[in-house]
Amino acid sequence: MNKYIIDGNNLIGKISSLQFPQLKKNDAGRSGLVVILNGFFANKKIRVSLHFDGFPNLPILFTNGKIIYSEKRSSDDLIRDEIDQSRNPRLITLISSDHSLIDYARVNSCSIIRAEDFAREIKRMQFKDEESIKVQQLERDKETFMKLFNRK
Repeated sequence: MNKYIIDGNNLIGKISSLQFPQLKKNDAGRSGLVVILNGFFANKKIRVSLHFDGFPNLPILFTNGKIIYSEKRSSDDLIRDEIDQSRNPRLITLISSDHSLIDYARVNSCSIIRAEDFAREIKRMQFKDEESIKVQQLERDKETFMKLFNRK
């Protein structure tokens, strides 16, 4: 099964909606990223590990994967460890823009998606979701309008 390893702090830095200073002061940035990722990975058969530097504060529910906090180590070290422990690194896709991590993943035959490219993909998907919601609303409005005027 394919697996995504995500450098969480790196990805937060590439998503403009998570860049507000008040989001960086607490777990709101992390929580916001998890909400986005839960939507992105919904109904996909992909294992996901999301790495953050530091310690956990508030509990965050990541329904489509697991969150790994580095605590006293660096999250980069834990990502390298996870790649090393994998039976088949070719099934891993690393999401990061950290050059040393990208080089390490490449040497281990992992696929790489730069964080900024993944952020653009998330934005495209969110736009498509918003668009389909608007189309559904217009269809409901059309049905209501047709009923009001007894037209089929």
